[in-house]
Amino acid sequence: MPVRSECPIRAIDPGVGVREDADVADSTAPDEELMRALYEEHAGPLLAFVLRLVAGDRHRAEDVVQETLLRAWRNAGQLQRATGSVRPWLVTVARRIVIDSHRSRQARPQEVDAGPLESMPAADEIDRALRLMTITEALGDLSAAHREALIETYFKGRTVNEAAEVLRVPAGTVRSRVFYALRSLKLSLEERGVTA
Repeated sequence: MPVRSECPIRAIDPGVGVREDADVADSTAPDEELMRALYEEHAGPLLAFVLRLVAGDRHRAEDVVQETLLRAWRNAGQLQRATGSVRPWLVTVARRIVIDSHRSRQARPQEVDAGPLESMPAADEIDRALRLMTITEALGDLSAAHREALIETYFKGRTVNEAAEVLRVPAGTVRSRVFYALRSLKLSLEERGVTA
Protein backbone atom coordinates (compact mmCIF):
# COMPACT_ATOMS: atom_id res chain seq x y z
CA MET A 1 0.00 0.00 0.00
CA PRO A 2 1.33 3.45 -0.79
CA VAL A 3 2.28 5.61 2.18
CA ARG A 4 0.72 9.04 2.29
CA SER A 5 3.11 11.94 1.86
CA GLU A 6 1.58 13.87 4.72
CA CYS A 7 2.76 12.65 8.07
CA PRO A 8 0.45 13.21 11.04
CA ILE A 9 3.43 13.38 13.43
CA ARG A 10 3.50 17.17 13.03
CA ALA A 11 0.22 17.32 14.95
CA ILE A 12 1.81 15.82 18.09
CA ASP A 13 2.19 18.39 20.84
CA PRO A 14 5.31 17.52 22.90
CA GLY A 15 3.96 19.43 25.88
CA VAL A 16 0.94 17.16 26.37
CA GLY A 17 2.83 14.91 28.76
CA VAL A 18 2.66 11.57 26.92
CA ARG A 19 5.69 9.45 27.64
CA GLU A 20 8.34 8.82 25.04
CA ASP A 21 8.62 5.33 23.54
CA ALA A 22 12.20 4.34 24.37
CA ASP A 23 12.55 1.62 21.73
CA VAL A 24 11.24 3.88 18.96
CA ALA A 25 13.42 6.79 20.01
CA ASP A 26 16.52 4.59 20.11
CA SER A 27 17.97 4.69 16.60
CA THR A 28 20.12 1.61 17.22
CA ALA A 29 17.17 -0.81 17.76
CA PRO A 30 16.91 -3.48 15.01
CA ASP A 31 13.70 -3.79 12.96
CA GLU A 32 12.51 -6.86 14.82
CA GLU A 33 12.89 -5.20 18.21
CA LEU A 34 11.15 -2.09 16.94
CA MET A 35 8.14 -4.08 15.74
CA ARG A 36 8.02 -6.10 18.95
CA ALA A 37 8.13 -2.92 21.05
CA LEU A 38 5.42 -1.25 18.95
CA TYR A 39 3.24 -4.33 19.18
CA GLU A 40 3.67 -4.86 22.91
CA GLU A 41 3.07 -1.22 23.77
CA HIS A 42 0.37 -0.18 21.30
CA ALA A 43 -1.41 -3.20 19.79
CA GLY A 44 -3.89 -3.70 22.66
CA PRO A 45 -5.11 -0.08 22.95
CA LEU A 46 -5.04 0.31 19.18
CA LEU A 47 -7.16 -2.84 18.72
CA ALA A 48 -9.71 -1.54 21.25
CA PHE A 49 -9.88 1.77 19.37
CA VAL A 50 -10.25 0.13 15.95
CA LEU A 51 -12.91 -2.31 17.19
CA ARG A 52 -15.16 0.68 17.87
CA LEU A 53 -14.51 2.01 14.37
CA VAL A 54 -15.39 -1.27 12.64
CA ALA A 55 -18.49 -2.05 14.72
CA GLY A 56 -16.87 -4.93 16.61
CA ASP A 57 -15.59 -6.88 13.59
CA ARG A 58 -12.53 -8.42 15.27
CA HIS A 59 -10.95 -9.87 12.11
CA ARG A 60 -11.17 -6.56 10.31
CA ALA A 61 -9.86 -4.72 13.36
CA GLU A 62 -6.86 -7.07 13.60
CA ASP A 63 -6.09 -6.48 9.92
CA VAL A 64 -6.21 -2.71 10.46
CA VAL A 65 -3.89 -2.92 13.49
CA GLN A 66 -1.47 -5.10 11.54
CA GLU A 67 -1.46 -2.65 8.61
CA THR A 68 -1.00 0.28 10.99
CA LEU A 69 2.01 -1.33 12.68
CA LEU A 70 3.45 -2.21 9.28
CA ARG A 71 3.20 1.43 8.21
CA ALA A 72 4.86 2.46 11.46
CA TRP A 73 7.72 0.09 10.69
CA ARG A 74 8.02 1.52 7.17
CA ASN A 75 8.17 5.04 8.62
CA ALA A 76 10.53 4.13 11.49
CA GLY A 77 12.96 6.91 10.56
CA GLN A 78 10.29 9.61 10.88
CA LEU A 79 8.92 8.09 14.07
CA GLN A 80 12.36 7.95 15.71
CA ARG A 81 12.78 11.70 15.18
CA ALA A 82 9.36 12.41 16.72
CA THR A 83 9.03 13.68 20.26
CA GLY A 84 6.49 12.13 22.56
CA SER A 85 4.53 8.93 22.06
CA VAL A 86 3.80 7.52 18.61
CA ARG A 87 0.32 6.43 19.69
CA PRO A 88 -1.44 9.53 18.26
CA TRP A 89 0.26 8.84 14.94
CA LEU A 90 -0.81 5.17 15.08
CA VAL A 91 -4.41 6.12 15.94
CA THR A 92 -4.56 8.58 13.05
CA VAL A 93 -3.15 6.04 10.60
CA ALA A 94 -5.55 3.33 11.82
CA ARG A 95 -8.53 5.68 11.48
CA ARG A 96 -7.48 6.58 7.92
CA ILE A 97 -7.09 2.90 7.00
CA VAL A 98 -10.63 2.21 8.24
CA ILE A 99 -11.99 5.19 6.28
CA ASP A 100 -10.13 4.19 3.11
CA SER A 101 -11.36 0.60 3.46
CA HIS A 102 -14.95 1.78 3.88
CA ARG A 103 -14.69 4.04 0.83
CA SER A 104 -13.19 1.33 -1.35
CA ARG A 105 -15.98 -1.11 -0.40
CA GLN A 106 -18.57 1.54 -1.31
CA ALA A 107 -16.92 2.10 -4.70
CA ARG A 108 -17.10 -1.50 -5.91
CA PRO A 109 -20.06 -3.84 -6.30
CA GLN A 110 -20.91 -6.09 -3.40
CA GLU A 111 -19.29 -9.49 -3.62
CA VAL A 112 -21.51 -12.55 -3.58
CA ASP A 113 -20.82 -16.13 -2.67
CA ALA A 114 -20.64 -18.37 -5.75
CA GLY A 115 -21.63 -21.46 -3.71
CA PRO A 116 -25.39 -21.33 -4.40
CA LEU A 117 -24.75 -20.83 -8.12
CA GLU A 118 -22.72 -24.03 -8.27
CA SER A 119 -25.65 -26.08 -6.98
CA MET A 120 -28.16 -24.62 -9.46
CA PRO A 121 -28.83 -26.85 -12.46
CA ALA A 122 -27.53 -25.45 -15.71
CA ALA A 123 -29.65 -25.38 -18.83
CA ASP A 124 -29.15 -28.68 -20.58
CA GLU A 125 -28.54 -28.04 -24.26
CA ILE A 126 -29.03 -31.70 -25.12
CA ASP A 127 -32.65 -31.62 -23.90
CA ARG A 128 -33.26 -28.44 -25.87
CA ALA A 129 -31.78 -29.98 -29.03
CA LEU A 130 -33.89 -33.10 -28.62
CA ARG A 131 -37.06 -31.00 -28.16
CA LEU A 132 -36.27 -29.03 -31.31
CA MET A 133 -35.67 -32.22 -33.28
CA THR A 134 -38.95 -33.70 -32.04
CA ILE A 135 -40.92 -30.56 -32.88
CA THR A 136 -39.29 -30.37 -36.32
CA GLU A 137 -40.26 -33.99 -37.02
CA ALA A 138 -43.81 -33.36 -35.82
CA LEU A 139 -44.08 -30.27 -38.03
CA GLY A 140 -43.03 -32.48 -40.96
CA ASP A 141 -46.15 -34.63 -40.35
CA LEU A 142 -48.43 -31.63 -41.03
CA SER A 143 -49.72 -30.69 -44.46
CA ALA A 144 -47.84 -27.87 -46.18
CA ALA A 145 -50.78 -25.44 -45.78
CA HIS A 146 -51.13 -26.14 -42.04
CA ARG A 147 -47.37 -25.96 -41.48
CA GLU A 148 -47.12 -22.57 -43.29
CA ALA A 149 -50.00 -21.09 -41.25
CA LEU A 150 -48.42 -22.29 -38.00
CA ILE A 151 -44.95 -21.02 -38.90
CA GLU A 152 -46.25 -17.59 -39.91
CA THR A 153 -48.34 -17.10 -36.76
CA TYR A 154 -46.48 -18.92 -33.96
CA PHE A 155 -42.87 -18.99 -35.04
CA LYS A 156 -42.64 -15.69 -36.92
CA GLY A 157 -45.04 -13.93 -34.52
CA ARG A 158 -47.35 -12.47 -37.15
CA THR A 159 -50.98 -11.66 -36.53
CA VAL A 160 -53.66 -13.60 -38.36
CA ASN A 161 -54.19 -10.67 -40.75
CA GLU A 162 -50.45 -10.33 -41.44
CA ALA A 163 -50.15 -14.08 -42.04
CA ALA A 164 -53.16 -13.92 -44.36
CA GLU A 165 -51.42 -11.25 -46.46
CA VAL A 166 -48.19 -13.27 -46.67
CA LEU A 167 -49.98 -16.53 -47.50
CA ARG A 168 -52.48 -14.75 -49.80
CA VAL A 169 -55.49 -16.41 -48.21
CA PRO A 170 -58.40 -14.98 -46.20
CA ALA A 171 -57.89 -14.41 -42.45
CA GLY A 172 -60.59 -16.98 -41.61
CA THR A 173 -58.66 -19.62 -43.56
CA VAL A 174 -55.50 -18.83 -41.57
CA ARG A 175 -57.45 -19.22 -38.29
CA SER A 176 -58.86 -22.54 -39.43
CA ARG A 177 -55.49 -23.85 -40.61
CA VAL A 178 -53.79 -22.81 -37.34
CA PHE A 179 -56.52 -24.53 -35.30
CA TYR A 180 -56.22 -27.82 -37.19
CA ALA A 181 -52.42 -27.57 -37.36
CA LEU A 182 -52.18 -27.25 -33.57
CA ARG A 183 -54.53 -30.18 -33.07
CA SER A 184 -52.52 -32.35 -35.50
CA LEU A 185 -49.22 -31.21 -33.97
CA LYS A 186 -50.42 -32.16 -30.49
CA LEU A 187 -51.36 -35.66 -31.67
CA SER A 188 -48.05 -36.04 -33.50
CA LEU A 189 -46.09 -35.02 -30.39
CA GLU A 190 -48.09 -37.37 -28.17
CA GLU A 191 -47.18 -40.22 -30.54
CA ARG A 192 -43.54 -39.33 -29.93
CA GLY A 193 -44.01 -39.41 -26.14
CA VAL A 194 -44.19 -35.64 -25.59
CA THR A 195 -47.03 -34.60 -23.28
CA ALA A 196 -47.96 -31.16 -22.05
